[in-house]
Amino acid sequence: MINKSNMVLQKLLYWNYFVVFILVIFIFNNQSLIAQHKFNSASASISATIVIPIGITKAVDMNFGNIAAGATPGTVKLDPTGTILTSGGIKIPSEKSTATPASFIVSGEGAYTYNITLPSSPLIITRASGQETMLVDNFTSYPSGTGKLTSGSQTILVGATLSVGAAQPASQYRNESGFEITVNYN
Repeated sequence: MINKSNMVLQKLLYWNYFVVFILVIFIFNNQSLIAQHKFNSASASISATIVIPIGITKAVDMNFGNIAAGATPGTVKLDPTGTILTSGGIKIPSEKSTATPASFIVSGEGAYTYNITLPSSPLIITRASGQETMLVDNFTSYPSGTGKLTSGSQTILVGATLSVGAAQPASQYRNESGFEITVNYN
């Protein structure tokens, strides 16, 4: 019987090892499951704000004023502040000239900033009673490049350079289609 009891004890011992082995596996498996289920989370709200669209309207057309063409070609530079500079054979009569830069009113949201895009190609102005032309190019603005709205508004002044030919025929010259400037929020 001693042998039988040893065998029974040995079987019980193996059974105990087996049970302990199964328990260890069960515990490790459950710990990994528990670890997988432990997580942290956060949430964020979603919002959007619609702002007032940027707009632009013309207030005043550009006018280079009264110009006397000479025997040699030249230019008239109209600064955005209204200052006129001439070169070549061009003279500005001493009588009061009506030179004015173009003026645009920009409207939009509060104190937002915006980009200003001016014409990059020359424009042609044509004699009212003929076919003679002059070129307008080198557009400049104040403010230059970027503007900032104050209480939702700002004025942009635009100047340019007019190329006048030698002995350019006297008359009024115009570009009926005008020129465009573009503004976009930054």
